[in-house]
Amino acid sequence: MLPARADTPHPKRKDEYKHQVEILEDVWRTAQLNGDVDAMDKLLSDDYVGITMAGQVVTKTQQLDRMRNRSMVLTKIELTDVKVKMIGTTAIVTSLADVDGTNDGEPMHGTFRYTRVYSRLPSGVWKITNFEATRVGPPPPPRERRRQPADQKPPA
Repeated sequence: MLPARADTPHPKRKDEYKHQVEILEDVWRTAQLNGDVDAMDKLLSDDYVGITMAGQVVTKTQQLDRMRNRSMVLTKIELTDVKVKMIGTTAIVTSLADVDGTNDGEPMHGTFRYTRVYSRLPSGVWKITNFEATRVGPPPPPRERRRQPADQKPPA
């Protein structure tokens, strides 16, 4: 027989933690759609590391700057197949997200699988520590190069 572990929550507590994280996922989604930097600041841990849809590694400061500067604006985030896995006081969330918006001013649309990791602090507050998004399906077609109007000469 295995000994009971003090760092493993009671099953009822585990369900409560899972529910708290499900609520925080909605808070995250709303903050992302509304460009709410203050709400996102409260959600992300100071040592947050994210891997964006484009494969860029970003810190908390960089992620908040991206929101503040509106370099990435999401106008639609539809989540399906949401799963929350509890391991002690760590929650691992996976989902399928259908996303619309702009990235550096360019239109962006796609379906992504993502993983978000939450850690429950001793104070009881949950923080997002890690995030990664991976495109599902074929990549979008390459962007067409912008054409110069016929009456303008290309730069020398």
